[in-house]
Amino acid sequence: MKLFMWAFIGLLLTILGTFQQAFIASLHWNANQPDIHPQPLGITCQIGAVLLVGCLGGKNAGALAQVLYLVLGLGLIGELSIFTHGGGLSYMEKPSFGYLLGFVPGAWVCGYFAFKTRPKLESLGFSCICGLAVIHVIGLAYTLVLRAFSADLLQLILVYSLRPLPAQIGMACAVAVIAFLLRRLLFIK
Repeated sequence: MKLFMWAFIGLLLTILGTFQQAFIASLHWNANQPDIHPQPLGITCQIGAVLLVGCLGGKNAGALAQVLYLVLGLGLIGELSIFTHGGGLSYMEKPSFGYLLGFVPGAWVCGYFAFKTRPKLESLGFSCICGLAVIHVIGLAYTLVLRAFSADLLQLILVYSLRPLPAQIGMACAVAVIAFLLRRLLFIK
């Protein structure tokens, strides 16, 4: 029962995270009072949701949530545009689809390591970084297979892996902190 609950929560978080830009608070001090300005990171909260469900629900719930996300996004159940640029079976031709495929094993790996030991900030951070690495390896492999002899291969790698990676590492660190606090609050061992 817990598996399906966490998978459903993970599915909802992933869908919502797809359309929510990630921001970081930036302090700008003036003479009278501090002023906080949000600075966009250039990524969405989608990867954070994938990693968070792995950290909270475990490997099976994390992977199941992402399988459901792919099934819904590809239109295998109904026509829903829940991927960043739409949905449907034609989405499989986009280089970004490889990263979506990487969500399944990425969430599984993250959940596996997150529950290997008692929840500590370091172990949760490690699990998030491992999950993120799996997502990128599968995404890069898919891009190489899809566009191996394409002139824009290096540009695709730059756009989908290298540019967003620093912000995604920051997101993984933030997820580790959030997961650590939530696991203590929810008494998840």
